Amino acid sequence: MTFPSETSPNGSGDGHEPAGETSASPDRPAWYKHRSLVVAVVVAVILGVTIVSDLPQHTSRSQQIQEEATVVGEIQTYAAECIAAVKEAFGFYSDQQAGSLTASDRAAVPALLDEDQAACSFTSEYVYDLANIEVPGSAAGRDLGDVVAVVTLWVTSDALQAIDAITALMNAPRSSGQLRALAAAERLLASDRAKAGGDIAAADRALGGASLPSLGLPSLPVPQAS
Repeated sequence: MTFPSETSPNGSGDGHEPAGETSASPDRPAWYKHRSLVVAVVVAVILGVTIVSDLPQHTSRSQQIQEEATVVGEIQTYAAECIAAVKEAFGFYSDQQAGSLTASDRAAVPALLDEDQAACSFTSEYVYDLANIEVPGSAAGRDLGDVVAVVTLWVTSDALQAIDAITALMNAPRSSGQLRALAAAERLLASDRAKAGGDIAAADRALGGASLPSLGLPSLPVPQAS
């Protein structure tokens, strides 16, 4: 687990919003909790980028594959900080449940979780760059536009909601509302990860089997069906 001596200086409408209580931190803008707003912004951004980029192109298949692989590499790069943040947050929560956090660990966790929240919000330059990736106008461009949109949603909505619930649960481990919120976020992290993987597979097929690289979205805990 990463604590201050180890950490780097770089320290979330359609029925998807988690029910129950929300974190009371006053320093975070309220808009990030509203998944419908995030969806609308992401779709608008990606649609605009796709339209601008979707011009007739006369490139070879190898060039197209290289362009698409470059886009996937950019997605990996810009999502990496949030991926590390949400994995760290789940690690803190797992340690808390196991009773393995020391007193000094517990004192350090709130500040680290604040950094994790920032890493998955539009206040992060990486997240902003992720949402503004341009996709080429090749056969796979539309599919990659969908990938950018879904990964941005995974970062700015799903991961951020999970971290927010974990932050609250560090102080109130038995909060039923926050436990429901975390479970809802976990399901979204899994479903949007699967959706992004399906869009990568569709882009692969559009290029005739390009074997595009994996996005690197982690498999995180998923609550058992009740």
